[in-house]
Amino acid sequence: QVQLVESGGGLVQPGGSLRLSCAASGRIFSIYAMGWYRQAPGKQRDLVARITSDGTTNYADSVKGRFTISRDNAKNTVSLRMDSLKPEDTAVYFCNAVMDTGTHRHDDYWGQGTQVTVSS
Repeated sequence: QVQLVESGGGLVQPGGSLRLSCAASGRIFSIYAMGWYRQAPGKQRDLVARITSDGTTNYADSVKGRFTISRDNAKNTVSLRMDSLKPEDTAVYFCNAVMDTGTHRHDDYWGQGTQVTVSS
């Protein structure tokens, strides 16, 4: 059984910062990429930031310069540092990992989601 467990969401004022963390555990052969997606009420789930096993990153245009993704390959963890938060960043944030769990394929796995609310 593979799990992605997230932590670090919460309520923050505009301009504030939060750090999200996600740990993957279970029968994991390899992780190609880890990342964060978010979904606001009534909207689709969109990519926020992603990092591959060689450290290549990509970010949504709306968060470039404000969010920083990092990864610890040895610990199977990924973190998202969010600065200069805006009300429009409010959403449920989901951890994602593209992993081989013994199937010889890289499949998508998801965490349960953590709420981030930016409001004064």
